[in-house]
Amino acid sequence: MIQTNPFQEPLRHPELNSHQKNIDKLRDEELISHYRSSGEPYYAGVLFQRYTQYLAIVTFKYLKKQADAEDALMEVFEIILKDLKSHEILNFKAWSYSVTKHHCLKKIKNANEKKFKPESAFKQIADETNYDFDPYLLDNQIDELKKAISSLGAEQRQCVDLFYLQEKSYKEVSDITGYSLNEVKSYLQNGKRNLKGLLTNTINER
Repeated sequence: MIQTNPFQEPLRHPELNSHQKNIDKLRDEELISHYRSSGEPYYAGVLFQRYTQYLAIVTFKYLKKQADAEDALMEVFEIILKDLKSHEILNFKAWSYSVTKHHCLKKIKNANEKKFKPESAFKQIADETNYDFDPYLLDNQIDELKKAISSLGAEQRQCVDLFYLQEKSYKEVSDITGYSLNEVKSYLQNGKRNLKGLLTNTINER
């Protein structure tokens, strides 16, 4: 778990020191209102600091490494500074959790895309769907595979992408998507069956 975070020290506004205690007692929605009306980041900082440890745990849960988690926390603060100006927030804690989770998942996806080797995932899916693999047509077949995956329903497509292309475990797919383990396995099984049909049609149309 994260031992430190970049928002540990109490925030101090040079022009508001005499009112610090009163500022700290403001409700979340009041701090948001002050920030939106004044544009002063201090108010958003006070608000964000209230939930820093909570959000730090979220970033570490997804990113696993303390340095990555702390970097993500700083990035989330910048996102919140921007989005608070244009979003109506009724529950800051729940909203900030959603923003943080989405940002972490986006970072994970970007990292996986950089290291993803499509041929290895293709070979695995080809084996499990009885798709005739031809190493001399690899690029074309990968394109066919991507097209077939994009034709799946949303749930199947998401599970197939995470499990095969991003090499996540059943549990990791469940954690990321919110589906139960049984649902993940069902979506993968049905996805493979549908992929087999789609790829068979593609072969017949060549």
